Amino acid sequence: MADSSDDEGMLPPMPPTKGEEDKKEAVVDTSISNPDVLTKYKEAAKIAQASLLDIIGKCEPGAKIVDICRFGDEIIEKRCSEIFKNKSKATGKVPLKGVAFPVCISVNETVCHCSPLESETDLFPVLEHGDMIKIDLGVHLDGYITTVAHTIIVGFNQSSAESISSLPKEQQNVIDATYVATEVASKLIKAGNSNTEVTSAIKQVAEMYDVRPISGTQIHQMKQFVVDGAKRILLRDEVDQKVEKCNFESLEVYALDIAMSSGDGKSRETGNRTTVFKRAVENKYALKNKASRAFFNEVNKKFPALPFTLRALPDEKGSKMGVRECVNHELLLSYPVVAEKKGDFIAHSKFTVLLMGNGVTLPITGLPPLTYLSSGSTEGQKIGEALVNQLKARSPDVNVPENIAELLLQPPAVVVKKDRKKK
Repeated sequence: MADSSDDEGMLPPMPPTKGEEDKKEAVVDTSISNPDVLTKYKEAAKIAQASLLDIIGKCEPGAKIVDICRFGDEIIEKRCSEIFKNKSKATGKVPLKGVAFPVCISVNETVCHCSPLESETDLFPVLEHGDMIKIDLGVHLDGYITTVAHTIIVGFNQSSAESISSLPKEQQNVIDATYVATEVASKLIKAGNSNTEVTSAIKQVAEMYDVRPISGTQIHQMKQFVVDGAKRILLRDEVDQKVEKCNFESLEVYALDIAMSSGDGKSRETGNRTTVFKRAVENKYALKNKASRAFFNEVNKKFPALPFTLRALPDEKGSKMGVRECVNHELLLSYPVVAEKKGDFIAHSKFTVLLMGNGVTLPITGLPPLTYLSSGSTEGQKIGEALVNQLKARSPDVNVPENIAELLLQPPAVVVKKDRKKK
């Protein structure tokens, strides 16, 4: 006898039911061509920027990393709770909002993902004058994500050009390289260009500054509730790491994630506990351990799609017990703490950019590097251009590729608002 599924496959498609028709009508445009979506991205960016500045103010000698991380997450949640309180017309629910990537404070040779637990705060020394800090965070409103990362030096007078210019040449180079690479990438990520063009340009910038991009770091497309979309860009093209070639299109959103090292750029896991995870929504497994099931239910309830830290869950001990089985069976993806060799200088910069419908690539998060103040820039000069001029003053023999110089001379992105006609 033939399988009944075969018979069903030969039948003509059934007309949509009334409920299905309603669902089709209720489909919401989640691209930035939708003014409501664009507003959510821009408001999330404002919260990310304001929170980053508040966190920078907490990075003082004697401060504990866990205290700063907790403060950052709490202030993001507080700011998000104060907007978009009304129910959405499309869904009838108040939009989800809050932390899209937990605040991480990575010190000196540590590259990223350091967000300690309360019980392990003593494993991390307090901040000291001269520590090189990478701050990384993300915010979302209704799943529309903005991320930002920035590098600072503890105890240095960020408003003093003399203080900044006293930094070692290697340290200045790695900070400047991350920002210049981010600016170059933002000029290249536009409709019609490819991810391989961006990787090639980042390599040129790294060679200019004699630094290395951090292996494994990628620039990701982002979508609603998706922090790591299908389109990806490698910082460095290696034999054991490839991504599919792709072209950029209008109305896309990207997290320009650039990390550079004065060392070899091949980071390794530190051995510190991994505390940042993300639900692998496509994977399923029947957990055996009671603690694992309780932990996983809590994750599904609070963090069904976006990265989170174990510190954000109410039962730290239960979370440490339950997370192991979830990771072993690939229900969760890990963000391990990684580092370069002791003594290497590491810098991190991350901007969120929107590929607007008119062809403009618009950065909505990100700060200039602390070295910009000492660059001797003139009025009207672009930041990247000023930093490269400073590099040429430090290293007169440096070769600045013509294509990189041209990109840095391009004016900053500006979206021109159309005047509304008076009735």
